[in-house]
Amino acid sequence: MSKWVLDSSAILAALQGEPGAERVEAVIGNSQASAVNIAEVFTKLAEAGQLNKHVLDDFYSLGIEIIDFDTDQARKTAELRPITKHLGLSLGDRSCLALAMLTKATAVTADGAWKKITFCKVDVIR
Repeated sequence: MSKWVLDSSAILAALQGEPGAERVEAVIGNSQASAVNIAEVFTKLAEAGQLNKHVLDDFYSLGIEIIDFDTDQARKTAELRPITKHLGLSLGDRSCLALAMLTKATAVTADGAWKKITFCKVDVIR
């Protein structure tokens, strides 16, 4: 079982060499991500015109375990909405947190708003 669950912002930081990338790279070998977060990563890359074979090869070479989004995660993601609405967390954000909670892992993100989360272990990379 992975010790780390990566949010899309953490994956993008690693792919694009953004600040905090080294912190993601340090845990990536023992990490997983929700398929919802992978969809967010691919969406951001597509919006930037960067969803090409080279970038996808780079993504797959990271070796992140991709976890299908199931009904347990869907339930937990929904339960998180009322307690995170004030932080402006997206469906992808909550799906990352839900997976981390269900697997007793640490969620990794570049989103500073997550510093206020107390119900789950979180590592904010910048």
